[in-house]
Amino acid sequence: MPTRETELRQQILELVGEYARVAFESKPFFPGVSPVPVSGRVFDGREVTTLVESALDFWLTAGPYAATFEREFARVCGVREVSLVNSGSSANLLALSCLTSPMLGERRLVAGDEVLTVATGFPTTLNPIIQNRLVPVFVDVELPTYNVNVVELEAAIGPRTRAIMIAHTLGNPFNLEVVQALSRKHQLYLIEDCCDAIGSRYDGKPVGTFGDVATASFYPAHHITMGEGGAVLTQSPKLKRIIDSFRDWGRDCWCDPGKYNTCGKRYGFQLGALPCGYDHKYTYSHIGYNLKLTDMQAAIGVAQLEKLEAFHRARRENFATLSAGLANLAEFLILPEATPRSEPSWFGFPLSVRDGAPFSRDELVQHLEQKKIGTRLLFGGNLLKQPAYREIEARRASSLEVADFIARSSFWLGVYPGLTPRKLGYVIDSLQGFVAERLAARSQSLPRAAGGAA
Repeated sequence: MPTRETELRQQILELVGEYARVAFESKPFFPGVSPVPVSGRVFDGREVTTLVESALDFWLTAGPYAATFEREFARVCGVREVSLVNSGSSANLLALSCLTSPMLGERRLVAGDEVLTVATGFPTTLNPIIQNRLVPVFVDVELPTYNVNVVELEAAIGPRTRAIMIAHTLGNPFNLEVVQALSRKHQLYLIEDCCDAIGSRYDGKPVGTFGDVATASFYPAHHITMGEGGAVLTQSPKLKRIIDSFRDWGRDCWCDPGKYNTCGKRYGFQLGALPCGYDHKYTYSHIGYNLKLTDMQAAIGVAQLEKLEAFHRARRENFATLSAGLANLAEFLILPEATPRSEPSWFGFPLSVRDGAPFSRDELVQHLEQKKIGTRLLFGGNLLKQPAYREIEARRASSLEVADFIARSSFWLGVYPGLTPRKLGYVIDSLQGFVAERLAARSQSLPRAAGGAA
């Protein structure tokens, strides 16, 4: 016979599922009235029920759902080790910080070492370099992939260069063949920021499997969500241990939360200048943080993983729809292209207004926003021109002309799975209409040919 506890639990979960169906049912779309966002969470009653089920267990720290997610996400991404953290930003911080560990001996990164990155990145790819007292070297990107210029990347390698840390822009993999070859040739660490690129592939392999360390984000805008959350990925058990140490206050102990004496020698170590037998759970080998997430977040992620393949298909289909619908505007807009040999799970649809077009990026973006079509600029544009980075120690690999062009001319549209064909059709029609109006206005303003009608 089921217990009263079991009966109540079942009733609660059934009611939660019913509530989710009512509360979160899809709303009708009214062009010009309903918003068309660039990104958003896509979920159903499964996520809500799983979240409540986790809450009923009241396992507030990382627990069974976190363990399940780490195992399944590692399988999906093709890596051996996954460490869950509280955000993609924290994942990037840990991915670089772990490479400063004394456990890496002569290969550890030390203050003053250089890390190659792109000028058009997101701040959380750059900030860990600065926060670890390393020197960022800014490399330009190329169009129409919006990814690192690999010729310039190679030329930027200097005697103090020790690592490369760059993102796959809007889900489009950078040239992993060349970048991986450079990292191996010059013995550089490679950190892949995959926060916008879960599910993207290069040469048939998932991104995140080419570098020493990779990162993912589960913010609501990304491929799957936990609300907040992120992950650090690696093939190296040694790096996994270092990552977890930095994540968990810097402690030397590797026990999971709520567990003790996994190694069987909790009081048998002599580390640093501590007395022999000092409790291993209170022994610290790194200057770390507390960047763990909760099991309730992981519960949402477990449910989201079930939808991941469908999300990938929707993103690729939506990207293809926009590509076809805007192809005739290539005279005025630089349309995005996938990196050769790659299969992106697109995060967004980047566009750049060509020099000489009869409108500016800002005019086009304002028009779309008035139509309630969401847009975003391409992250920080040229990060070196952002106020936060005016006084940092850094090196430029070039004049960063493309980064400056992107800062004044580029933006992106959404392709996330919540965008229906009707919404995408409205986006296409709005862009086409805007360009047609500007062309007509330009035609009317041109001087008439000699001898023309008065």
